[in-house]
Amino acid sequence: MDNTTQYGREFDRWYAYDGCDLGAVCTPSRTVFKLWSPEAIRVELFLYQSDSGCAYERRTLTLGRQGVWSVQVAGDLHRVYYDYEVETAAGTVRTADPYAVACGLNGARSMVADLSRTDPEGFADDCAPPMPPENIIYELHVKDFSHDPASGVPEEYRGKFKAFAWRDAEGRPPLCVEHLKSLGVTHVQLLPIFDFATVDESGGGHQFNWGYDPLNYNVPEGSYVTDPADGAVRIRECKEMIHTLHQNGMRVVMDVVYNHTYYADSWLERCAPGYYYRRWADGALSNGSGCGNDIAAGRAMADNYILHSVLYWAREYHIDGFRFDLMGLLTVELMNRIRRALDTAFGPGEKLVYGEPWRAADSPMEPDTAPAVKHNIHQLDPGVAMFCDATRDAIKGDCFHAEQPGFVNGGMGLGETVLCSAAGWTGGEGGFHPRACSQIINYISAHDNYTLWDKLALCASGDGEALPYEETRDDLLAQNRLAAFMCFTCLGNVFLQAGEEFARTKLGDGNSYKSPPEVNQLDWHRAWRFGALTDYYRQLIRLRKSLPGLCRKSPGAGERIVARTVHRDGVVSFQVEEGGPSGERLFVAYNATTHDYAIQLPPGRWTIRADGVDADQHTPLVTHGNWVTVQPRSGMLLQS
Repeated sequence: MDNTTQYGREFDRWYAYDGCDLGAVCTPSRTVFKLWSPEAIRVELFLYQSDSGCAYERRTLTLGRQGVWSVQVAGDLHRVYYDYEVETAAGTVRTADPYAVACGLNGARSMVADLSRTDPEGFADDCAPPMPPENIIYELHVKDFSHDPASGVPEEYRGKFKAFAWRDAEGRPPLCVEHLKSLGVTHVQLLPIFDFATVDESGGGHQFNWGYDPLNYNVPEGSYVTDPADGAVRIRECKEMIHTLHQNGMRVVMDVVYNHTYYADSWLERCAPGYYYRRWADGALSNGSGCGNDIAAGRAMADNYILHSVLYWAREYHIDGFRFDLMGLLTVELMNRIRRALDTAFGPGEKLVYGEPWRAADSPMEPDTAPAVKHNIHQLDPGVAMFCDATRDAIKGDCFHAEQPGFVNGGMGLGETVLCSAAGWTGGEGGFHPRACSQIINYISAHDNYTLWDKLALCASGDGEALPYEETRDDLLAQNRLAAFMCFTCLGNVFLQAGEEFARTKLGDGNSYKSPPEVNQLDWHRAWRFGALTDYYRQLIRLRKSLPGLCRKSPGAGERIVARTVHRDGVVSFQVEEGGPSGERLFVAYNATTHDYAIQLPPGRWTIRADGVDADQHTPLVTHGNWVTVQPRSGMLLQS
């Protein structure tokens, strides 16, 4: 077969291999190399003392069942480098191992690793913090976190895994870690930390990329470590970061990109030409990812590869959840299989699973599979969640049209949509049919598109006005607080972009995937300037955790959101039955207008828990006739 072959179910029946031992399995006495290459005529293994230089040994692999080639090499090969020469009818190629767990500089040569010798101190006893009352997910890029000198991290560790674990001579963590710990988030979602292709690991700190360009799926990224030529250092320092986050009370979610590879001529392609990528009938690669190729999810070995990779990161690195990039290019069947496997291995719901329910363009699916897109959410396990763009756009405005406002910044006719958001979209509005609130990820900003502050600034500026990215304008601060208040009072899981809590700006750069690190970095001086906004987010996080009615994830949770009322454009309210810590009623109102708005409350004695500037209250409400006044550009939460 050549690389235009259309593989089918019959091929999978003959060649699908379900074993978890592909790659190089190393012990002190021997290493077994296994490679799935069903159409190979010959496979040769080359061993190297370093990640550069000439091979010192060459071995021929033997073909076994289901297209698996293998060879056993005696001795201790830990930290020995290797690659393969694969001959097929299409020709002979050299390739790294697509199943490798370690590699050298820039990922071109794989490395044998005895994983038992890569654990940092204490990692054998590492475990995740207890299951939190709510999932508050904080999206963070490793380099963004500590690149700014004001982060408090020494220069040699800035932008690296070590920044998370560094301590000064008195044992104190840097400012950036202190900030993260004090915020109260439950999960840190790290933008891709697997080995990606678009940063030269031998280069300097001026380089930047988000990392959505997979090269070696099961290896940590080398630009984030102190010695990228040593595969063992990659593993140890990545584990050290995760261990530190666990010690500080935060679980770790990994952003995974199984929908495409950076090079179509990847290690997967070189080992099994044509199998791992989707193609149209004319042989052309499909491009539903917008990145030049699509992984053929739905084929047995593509699905096995993704599943085993997820389980590997969960077991070996103690990863606590997975965020799937362009999940709409994967299948419902695969996502449900991943959910089941994680539940079986670690306990029901112990690991988070969620992703983007969209794709950039059409992509040919395998027969009898369905894409994991938004309109198929009802086919997914309730433990597979999706980002809710409808809530995002209702709150702040369309992410693709910079000056189009949402509810908080003057958008009209959005009241009903906002109320659907509050109830977790459980009424099936807009053709969106989640099985439970557990499937909803509520957010108002992420790494893609404009930061929340930049979006608000773009909507607020008039023709010819300077954009107020650097200003501390009261109107924008009020809109920001109201947007956060809304996100934290909607049913579902809560997600925020790192720095949103201190008005993060990228100066209007809406696609900063390869912009300079100075554009992308978290500005720790700005965190000090906008400290009051951070305090408000910190209060919202505590408030959310204290109110069980907002944390419900069951299929019937939306039914407890009652008395939904649109009072006028920009003003809505609703009640939450049995929402408080002891089953009390909650009353929630949003006022996005520029004027006070009075709302009559149901009978009862009400306590203010949060308003537009203070979300840490227990203030008895004194009213005449049970009326409450909601301040302009403000939210209010009452408890009775």
